[in-house]
Amino acid sequence: MSENLKKTPLYDLHVELGAKMVPFAGYSMPVQYPAGIMTEHKHTRTGAAIFDVSHMGIVRLMGENAIPALESLLPADLENLAENSIRYSFFTNDAGGILDDLMITKVPGGLSLVINAACKDADIAHIKSKIGNQVEVEVEYGNALIALQGPKSVDVLTRFDARCADMKFMTFMTLDINGVSCQVSRSGYTGEDGYEIAIPGDKAEAIVRRLLDEPEVEVSGLGARDSLRMEAGLCLYGNDIDTTTTPIEAGLIWAIQKRRRTEGGFPGDDVILKQIADGAPRRLVGILPEGRAPLRAGVEIANADGDVVGKVTSGGFGPSVGGPIAIAYVASDYKTPDTALNALVRGKELPCRVVKMPFEQKSYFRG
Repeated sequence: MSENLKKTPLYDLHVELGAKMVPFAGYSMPVQYPAGIMTEHKHTRTGAAIFDVSHMGIVRLMGENAIPALESLLPADLENLAENSIRYSFFTNDAGGILDDLMITKVPGGLSLVINAACKDADIAHIKSKIGNQVEVEVEYGNALIALQGPKSVDVLTRFDARCADMKFMTFMTLDINGVSCQVSRSGYTGEDGYEIAIPGDKAEAIVRRLLDEPEVEVSGLGARDSLRMEAGLCLYGNDIDTTTTPIEAGLIWAIQKRRRTEGGFPGDDVILKQIADGAPRRLVGILPEGRAPLRAGVEIANADGDVVGKVTSGGFGPSVGGPIAIAYVASDYKTPDTALNALVRGKELPCRVVKMPFEQKSYFRG
């Protein structure tokens, strides 16, 4: 099995640094390093951490029809997106479900997409089959993609290219890092300020080693990435959102801009616009267990009468929160913060309550 796994350009460095490598979306990826998930998580909240996210896909849609073509597959307003700005969105299906979520950057002559590793092949096939005759589809291979995350990220990157300090959250720029031209966005998946940096694959290890020479920087793995994004209340595709969940149920209405709510024109628009008008039958909420026992994905949530009203989609320990946290879908009647519920774990009712997300306040730089 392991010999069939793909390796990122940073694989050898991970092994050298003592990473525990695990299969993830067809790649061998570092889940943690010797310091451990708790230390890596807390360091990201206070310093600067490097995550390897090279397993994700980068696709460019080029040509004058790129914007209307892509708008036919998702509910974002790309027409009014400024050049070198980024928008979060999701491909939808005819039932209003989510095929994948992605980041879209408006670049000269078209759009650049960052898509999830597990959905990469399906996304590319979907794009090509639906709009391949309207745009030029360019899949980038061989690049490394790293995330430099945490409040000290800007201090670190400024030493290489001072222009990074003026970038606002969700904007893009080509920067010079250690003499190499890199594509940089001020974005991330941790709730902290930071950057996502695309680097030519053959230059990636040298750049990461150079960044690790900076006193604030440590490596971090997929385990900490997951606990950080949970605390920030960010959805994970395949857990919190999938083809059976709508953007409205998932609390992602903010990612459907006004023009698209008015005009529609994307798959499942009838279902999604109806839920915007009338409400969704269930909602994604934060769950705070009263005890110390973590709630894992799949745990059912019940009301005071014992009726099952929801299910946990992500759960674990929140190192910054100092206790267990979970994300769950509950029937809309139970979405209000402070609603008392019970988690059903191995035949026992564990008291918990609904809380507003994020669990840990986001710290993005908006300028």
